Amino acid sequence: MSLTNAQIGELLALRAEEVAGDRQRAYRRAARAAFKWPDEVTDMLEAERPLIDLKGIGAKLSGLIRTWIEDPPDILDPPPIRDGFRSFAEARAILAAHPGWAEGVKGDLQMHSEESDGKVPIEEMARTGIDLGYSYIAITDHSKGLKIAGGMDEEGFADQGRRIDELNGRLVDQGSDFKVLKGIEMNLSPDGSGDMERDCLGALDLVLGSFHSQLRRKEDQTDRYIAGIENPDVDVLGHPRCRIYNFRVGLLADWKTVLEAAADNGTAVEIDGFPDRQDLNVELLEIARDAGCWISMGTDAHNQEEMRYLPVALAAAISAGIPREKILNFMTADELAAWVSDRRG
Repeated sequence: MSLTNAQIGELLALRAEEVAGDRQRAYRRAARAAFKWPDEVTDMLEAERPLIDLKGIGAKLSGLIRTWIEDPPDILDPPPIRDGFRSFAEARAILAAHPGWAEGVKGDLQMHSEESDGKVPIEEMARTGIDLGYSYIAITDHSKGLKIAGGMDEEGFADQGRRIDELNGRLVDQGSDFKVLKGIEMNLSPDGSGDMERDCLGALDLVLGSFHSQLRRKEDQTDRYIAGIENPDVDVLGHPRCRIYNFRVGLLADWKTVLEAAADNGTAVEIDGFPDRQDLNVELLEIARDAGCWISMGTDAHNQEEMRYLPVALAAAISAGIPREKILNFMTADELAAWVSDRRG
């Protein structure tokens, strides 16, 4: 038996439950990091690569992992708060097993710049998008209702839009057809309403609507989702379950009803490919497939390194059997603009 990175992550998470203080935090960080490692640990050991090269792993944890690899312990199914998460290494393997499937991807439709809670300027993210072979990226900084994430108001988005137009003009002058799309991750209240003026939203290329409050409620949230989906300003429902690895299990709903409503309304639902989120997950994506939903994929990146995680979303789409023609990221920028215009009426 050989352990996968996901199994190593679960073992690290379990070890964190046995200790406290700094040691607990170190195990938790390492457990999360295991889902972001690009290569399987077993492959690294076979190639005689040091495990301390991995994020979150020092000499002590490297030795512990080697012990587990040599004598694998019994591993039970993860609890719901950690269940259904796939490692980046596994996602890459799935893409490798489906050569050509991802070749038509044109861009990444969720990321954040330093103007909200991201870490780098928009132009640097654009240059990374070019390096990744994309035709476009969408900058979807947070709206004003999410002050903790540096949310911007209408004036801020108008100013950002002017600077994105200037950047796109410079790219054209440099002979590039790459485009930065003007987007937003608008904060949705539990009643499905947004926090931005419609004139501001109408000037944007793409509007994601996401819930960021009352995310630990245990009662059925179907009505909340229907309200968000039917909000005429929302093009894409962002990270719908609102789950986060080992932190929040996510909201409950009648997902068949929710996703059929999204399909009927023409509102896309997102696969947030950040390893901590993976939302929607594969089981719900299968329901979305049967309902005929449009799908949007984004890394939810806050820096250039995190922009590499789109394969996590792609692997989920492959596993769920989502047709590529139902995924917005396979559209050209002009096709995406026409889709948005059509659904906005």
